[in-house]
Amino acid sequence: MELFKGLKKPLFISEISSNHNNDLSRCKELIDATKEAGCDGVKFQLFKIDKLFSSEALIHKPEIALRKKWELNEKIIPELSTYAKNLGLLFSCTPFYIDGVKILNPYIDFFKIASYELLWKELFVECANTGKPLVFSTGMSVEHEIKSALDSISNSPVKEIMMLHCNSSYPTPVGDVNLSVLDNLRNKFQNYLVEKKIYFGYSDHSVIDSVILNSIIRYNSKMIEFHIDLEGDGFEFESGHCWLPDQIKKVIDFLEEINLSNGKPEITPSNSELIEREWRADPLDGLRPLIKTRNIIK
Repeated sequence: MELFKGLKKPLFISEISSNHNNDLSRCKELIDATKEAGCDGVKFQLFKIDKLFSSEALIHKPEIALRKKWELNEKIIPELSTYAKNLGLLFSCTPFYIDGVKILNPYIDFFKIASYELLWKELFVECANTGKPLVFSTGMSVEHEIKSALDSISNSPVKEIMMLHCNSSYPTPVGDVNLSVLDNLRNKFQNYLVEKKIYFGYSDHSVIDSVILNSIIRYNSKMIEFHIDLEGDGFEFESGHCWLPDQIKKVIDFLEEINLSNGKPEITPSNSELIEREWRADPLDGLRPLIKTRNIIK
């Protein structure tokens, strides 16, 4: 399955995360908002608190258990997938436990592995063995950890991998975004795995317009992942890393204008200025318009 080959513009994927507030109607509103903002896909997270954190962590930080209300009901995943795809959106979900891979596989277009799971090779192998495109974030990682993750899936049937540069500070200070890492990742890993195509993008936690635009224009990101909320009432919005629909729409509209302004490379007048050609100074007397045009307008 090839999803990323031949992309003419980056894919914008909204990460709903837990801003669905465990409400089906709100899930669909967030999918609608994703479509209206001009995005290409939507992504959820599938986790269970007792499978996400160790008993020691839950004892040491009992407030973590309160996040149980953030869990996505796995029973509504088929309905969410159908709803998104009927709108022409890609549908994905991040599994945070092994059984989640089998639950999600019939419904998603690609798997996403979060930065915090980068060291968990079993999860990489389980996702890659489905053969579906695999996206993973590199927040907090160093080079040998990324290599180890890729090595773990070198013999898997997956053909397309999207590596997302990421900073796992929520929100990310602009000085810590470090977009130049993308060039480094591309140089080191683009051809790292035989018979697998590796692409590169950016997972944002900065909520800064120029950061996303720079990742695309200067660093050629093929995918932009960002957290979205509807109005600021999502469970995660207070952390400061979530975009609102009108904010991300502005970025996407800017990008469309930039792409449109690139135009065609031929050295030739544009359609809008053709009529002005007749009003240039004539080479015989330096007066406007051309003599042939003067004769017409007499």
